[in-house]
Amino acid sequence: MATNFTVHSVLVTGANRGIGLNLVKRFLSLPAPPQWVFATHLKNDEAKFKDLNELKSQHRNLELLQLDVTNLESIQEAVKQVQERVGEYGLTLLVNNAALRLDGDLETETAEQMASTYATNTIGPHQVSQAFLPLLKTAAQRSSLQGLSCRKAAVVNISSSGGSIELMFLWNQMQRVAYRCSKAALNMLTKCQSLVYPEYGILCVCIHPGWVKTGKTEAPLTEEESTQGIVHVLSTLSKDDNGTFVDWEGQRLPW
Repeated sequence: MATNFTVHSVLVTGANRGIGLNLVKRFLSLPAPPQWVFATHLKNDEAKFKDLNELKSQHRNLELLQLDVTNLESIQEAVKQVQERVGEYGLTLLVNNAALRLDGDLETETAEQMASTYATNTIGPHQVSQAFLPLLKTAAQRSSLQGLSCRKAAVVNISSSGGSIELMFLWNQMQRVAYRCSKAALNMLTKCQSLVYPEYGILCVCIHPGWVKTGKTEAPLTEEESTQGIVHVLSTLSKDDNGTFVDWEGQRLPW
């Protein structure tokens, strides 16, 4: 899928494992892979991103960056490093994937968990998007493509149907109140971005990756299937999809 999808550069946050890691793999395996793929991780812990290091040894276009989406200094340092690589071409595609998912129902959820989850899942993507906006603008301005697309410049926020107020997906199995609230807020952030960023030629969308089997979670979808679907969907997005909430198969979801 997405064999004709070409982007000059892409940055994926939270890429040391799970969906983030597999998204990096999908981009690197494209027939015409990006000139630069930036994969971010939280800490300099070899054991926690062994897979990324193995990929790095195989792909010269892969750059590993330490990035804490809740820390402005860390974000600004990452911007500087990306700028050094992409130069006058800017950053084509920003994928805000890093997220915190803690268990907690209405009886046990704490203010501390709510705050830390919101800081990572909502404020984090906002700060990262703000910081990389100049590079995204540069990519859009340099592009000869008309309209909006991920090939030109885009912000993609990895959301969840768990944040859909109408769907309330899997509520009986897992309440995860902080996570749901943070993703609902991320959806609103995406909508807000979609009302401003297109002026600069930047597409904005949020994507539900599906119910993915990660760790001990029993789910019908593998990380490989999910990310293959996501990359295919990204290759098809246009101005008509700006500001929408879609899933890994391209189906629109209710807010």
